[in-house]
Amino acid sequence: MSLPDLLLSVVIDNTPTLSLRFLQCRGPFAKRRHQLVDSSVVSEIKRCVEDGVEFQGDLLNFRKDGSPVMNRLRMTPICGDDDAITHFIGIQFLTDAHLDLGPLPGSSTKESTKISDRFRSSLSSCQPSADVNRSITRGACGILQLSDEVMSLKILSRLTPRDIASFGSVCKRLYELTNNEDLWRMVCQNAWGSETTRVLETVPGAKRLGWGRLARELTTLEAAAWRKLTVGGAVEPSRCNFSACAVGNRHVQVSSPPPGRWGHTLSCVNGSHLVLFGGCGRQGLLNDVFVLDLDAKQPSWREIFSLAPPLPRSWHSSCTLDGTKLIVSGGCADSGVLLSDTFLLDLSMDKPVWREIPVAWTPPSRLGHTLSVYGGRKILMFGGLAKSGPLRFRSSDVFTMDLSGIAPPPRLDHVAVSLPGGRILVFGGSVAGLHSASQLYILDPTDEKPTWRILNVPGRPPRFAWGHSTCVVGGTRAIVLGGQTGEEWMLSDLHELSLASSEI
Repeated sequence: MSLPDLLLSVVIDNTPTLSLRFLQCRGPFAKRRHQLVDSSVVSEIKRCVEDGVEFQGDLLNFRKDGSPVMNRLRMTPICGDDDAITHFIGIQFLTDAHLDLGPLPGSSTKESTKISDRFRSSLSSCQPSADVNRSITRGACGILQLSDEVMSLKILSRLTPRDIASFGSVCKRLYELTNNEDLWRMVCQNAWGSETTRVLETVPGAKRLGWGRLARELTTLEAAAWRKLTVGGAVEPSRCNFSACAVGNRHVQVSSPPPGRWGHTLSCVNGSHLVLFGGCGRQGLLNDVFVLDLDAKQPSWREIFSLAPPLPRSWHSSCTLDGTKLIVSGGCADSGVLLSDTFLLDLSMDKPVWREIPVAWTPPSRLGHTLSVYGGRKILMFGGLAKSGPLRFRSSDVFTMDLSGIAPPPRLDHVAVSLPGGRILVFGGSVAGLHSASQLYILDPTDEKPTWRILNVPGRPPRFAWGHSTCVVGGTRAIVLGGQTGEEWMLSDLHELSLASSEI
């Protein structure tokens, strides 16, 4: 349950709690409080409201359909600047009472005395004590004692747009705090990410709408609508099974196009680069990669030659991660074989290397599906033509993959360094398809959920980080001697990985 859910009155069965008295009546036509509702608890609520003190207790309530629920209620007074009570915050935790009270009043069957007695005895263990925090006085609500700056930067900015809208309806002060464009921008940036926030700033009319309204419309989708556009000119010749992606409002003339193909993917990386992968050309299936820099003076396609590429394929799916990485999944290989693998290509490297993402379980093989990135480093796969035994069906399955902790590729003859504090640093070794596995990985086994993460460090790492000899000096330096290129031994190379500042 989120914070605003706790601060606001709860809605039961879509009925606003303008008055909680009707919840003590069983059935839509009942006029009196049910006999099992403890009147002493009701009197205690009334007394605490009149005295302006906090109330805590358990009270039997009923849903619209007459089913009983136990309402663990807490009410706290909220005071204004003059220490006068302006509101009460009601917090309700509802749990099923699991009581058979029979049909609703008005039917021929009456509730048995035995059931009533059993329920009364069950209430004895959850009655409020005589001194239910009566020492709490007016003005004791801690959250409203915080300054506007602390409230905005430390609390409100960390909530979701939907929660901020709810928070602003509690009292006048919170309404004024949440009616701030800078706060709304921070909320949107924390909820959707910096890249999305920058894109939204370029949307026509964004300044006129304001961040508050923009967040509301994107959360509720109340302004969603289709619009038909008429575009001049023509694309010749006519075509199908082509790819498209958004790169902003620009017009460029491009030279050196890649060979013609269909069933490929086109992805936008870092806002200004297009990446084309795979597809089916005149000579069959492809697994090549072409990149187009739209910010160049004379944009032209260039092929990226990478190591250990995935199988040639078409009708696969792709997406981009962190603005530099291309993710490719599934598709159709030779002879119509469907694929279920997932590969990653880091385009920020001087010599990009394809790497298959190791997973404990893969979804059924498929083509024509989609990949979407959410939550920064999580991928959602949906739909496609999936394999089910000897058959293939259009799929509505949804699968997710969390890439926040990508495990190192399988390897041997690598280096593991124990760091102060228990963390483990791994690099090098013999990896299938690679002769230079010098990427650093770090793992903290003491975490509740240990997760691998990549550690990018400056300097010149070993070119051939396997077949070497390594020792750790002083717990802060790893000395790497030699290495193998696959063809010869490099015994004269000496590299040092320093984990702390050095004066040398």
